[in-house]
Amino acid sequence: MLKNIYDKTIKLASHKSANIYLSIVSFIESSFFPIPPDVMIIPMSLAKKDEYLKIFINATIFSSLGGLFGYFIGSLFTDKAIMIMELYGYQEQVLQLKNQLISGGSAFSLWIGTLFLAGFTPLPFKIFTITSGIINFNIFIFFMICIISRGLRFFIVAYFSVKFGKPFVSFLEKKGNLWFSVVGIIILILVFLVYFIFK
Repeated sequence: MLKNIYDKTIKLASHKSANIYLSIVSFIESSFFPIPPDVMIIPMSLAKKDEYLKIFINATIFSSLGGLFGYFIGSLFTDKAIMIMELYGYQEQVLQLKNQLISGGSAFSLWIGTLFLAGFTPLPFKIFTITSGIINFNIFIFFMICIISRGLRFFIVAYFSVKFGKPFVSFLEKKGNLWFSVVGIIILILVFLVYFIFK
């Protein structure tokens, strides 16, 4: 079933209304849809190389708005959202995180880092957007992290697809998950180092 959804999502990239479909996929992927926007961003960028900036901005904006939707699902329907987390096996960790944020400490900074990695790497972003609503994380910071992490990822995907073409696409298919994870962790380490140096 997932393979069928994946194939249909790829086909949308060649549709005459591909930009609209990209907006929809980017929005719903941040709250419940299983297929990432990258599946459309890559073929769209390859087909319309002069529009890659428009494509990445489109995906970033609607993915971030979708993140807000996921946040409100967690915030407004907490009990049902916790049931969703239970299906993924994360109920206990979410409740523990919520208690840690209430009591203060380093949980706030750790969640910022976790959110960035969730938005930048292949982690299931929807779990983290809904969790942010459940734990009542600062919504302004949440939205900023969504824009930064999603924007950085989608820009890399769109730009490198245009710059290097099929070799980059092949690289993503083989080692994309590992590459984004390593780069994301390096970015986080650098940001925290700069923060503590100039604090």
